[in-house]
Amino acid sequence: MIIGVPKEIKPAENRVGMTPAGVLECVKVGHTVYVQATAGEGTDFYDDDYVKAGATILPTIEEVYAIAEMIVKVKEPIEQEYKLIKENQLLFTYFHFASCEPLTKAMINQKAICLSYETVETADKKLPLLIPMSEVAGRMATQEGAKYLERTYKGRGLLLGGVPGVRPAKVLVIGGGVVGTQAAKIAAGMGADVTIMDKNLERLRYLDDVMPANVKTLAANEMLVREMVRKVDLIIGAVLIPGAKAPKLVTRDMLPTMKQGCVLVDVAIDQGGCFETSKPTTHSEPTYIIDDIIHYTVANMPGAVPLTSTLALTNATLPYAIELANKGWKKACQDNSALKLGLNIVKGDVVYEGVSSAFDLPYRPVEEVL
Repeated sequence: MIIGVPKEIKPAENRVGMTPAGVLECVKVGHTVYVQATAGEGTDFYDDDYVKAGATILPTIEEVYAIAEMIVKVKEPIEQEYKLIKENQLLFTYFHFASCEPLTKAMINQKAICLSYETVETADKKLPLLIPMSEVAGRMATQEGAKYLERTYKGRGLLLGGVPGVRPAKVLVIGGGVVGTQAAKIAAGMGADVTIMDKNLERLRYLDDVMPANVKTLAANEMLVREMVRKVDLIIGAVLIPGAKAPKLVTRDMLPTMKQGCVLVDVAIDQGGCFETSKPTTHSEPTYIIDDIIHYTVANMPGAVPLTSTLALTNATLPYAIELANKGWKKACQDNSALKLGLNIVKGDVVYEGVSSAFDLPYRPVEEVL
């Protein structure tokens, strides 16, 4: 198969869809890989590294899309890429369709095969291609939240862990999955007073067993959320419904009840955000303030640490990319139920229910296209 790796052009996105090591593995089993010039420079991988691994460098993104049968990248195509995508071309990347109707309709119109990292799901309900970036984003959420609590950024002026004789900051993590667990782990390690909320009691029992003593668990409901947001200094939204829009758990009317300078970090922003007042921001302008509450809602948080993120992501994506290249998308998805669940749009048809329901679009069961 001919594999194309374009340079990411989303603002402040420095990750790359395949490392030189990944190129070598693809070439070893007979595939051809074209990489756009300078695609890996943000991650300290250079064109010579890719050439030594067996790739061919192409100068422009247009040439990569024109020649490739499968595009492997990190973030969803943005508007200037839409017209480059060919009918029947396989795109293997993060899409987060349910948060972006224009992207969804563009991919339907282009009649591409869109296989989304975030909905590849194993039989035990794990999301193997989302987990690495969830781990990065969860850890970053606490790191960024701690920074924006500084008075320099109009935060409360609190050190997350406090000092002897001075109480630490109170952190509320909403969602006890991978993102929430990683966020709580870093916050606890920094000495904060941490509470994790989740609806899943089994998950809370597990977290109660493994977390240190400065982490408490609470069964989530709206009344408790309203009570807790008044008391804390940093709130991390870590809620995910695979392939669907995130629920709005912190509403607009809660903001005036919060402490002035409280920080909200919405890690669910890729799926529309779990705070009602969330809107996507970028690394160049990561925050905005409503009612004296700081919102950090960067839609590609792991892009700020591209070396860590690229290595973590490609460790997970490469075996699936090779399976797709070896077998073709249809046979690979027939043989691998996790990959089958990654199919979101196929040749103009929406085949993932979460995307269909988000925009009231016609739904076609994925079995029909296979």
